[in-house]
Amino acid sequence: MTEDNKIKNNQSLYQCKECGLHYKDKDIAEKCETWCKENKTCNIEITRHAEENKSSDKLNLEECQKNCGEYLNNWKRERADFLNYKKDEAERIGFLGQYVKEDIIFKILPILDNIALAEKQLPAAALGAEWTKGFLQIQKQIDDFLKKEGIEEIKSVGEKFNPETMEAVGEAESSDIGTTEGGDEGTIVEEIQRGYKMNDKVLRPAKVKISK
Repeated sequence: MTEDNKIKNNQSLYQCKECGLHYKDKDIAEKCETWCKENKTCNIEITRHAEENKSSDKLNLEECQKNCGEYLNNWKRERADFLNYKKDEAERIGFLGQYVKEDIIFKILPILDNIALAEKQLPAAALGAEWTKGFLQIQKQIDDFLKKEGIEEIKSVGEKFNPETMEAVGEAESSDIGTTEGGDEGTIVEEIQRGYKMNDKVLRPAKVKISK
């Protein structure tokens, strides 16, 4: 098969109508035809320059794709770092908030101790008085506030001694303190100072006496 027949059978080639050269690219064929008309000759260099430009464009495209991949990976790393930073910052703020709350509670505890002590000292005749009711209502309001903040009183009297939430300050017989609670060895028979915990974390252990 001659070269002319090969060209005729290849529908993807474009021919310059002036010089007869064939090109794979239609735009190049049209440029060649324009050049030939304007200069009355065939500019073979058009083909060479066109091929060089195509190679250059391919290299530029590959470089662009490479840069895009690097930029995307950098963006992903930066985003991951930013999300980790936000998480760490939220935990730090939460920790500071918890610390501030605990600090406030520790300042309130002595007030609660004094109220509890005053309640123990109330004479039986005063329990029905209006001022006593007001006093006990203040205590209830403080207890309700603590519960809303997640603060709970550690139950002690009548319970088995728990070294994680209690501090033993002495031993006593149930009959010695006039209580019917407990009786078994290791049972709490008297609470000297209330203990508190917040979200299962012990703020202050309960100071107690244990039955002998």
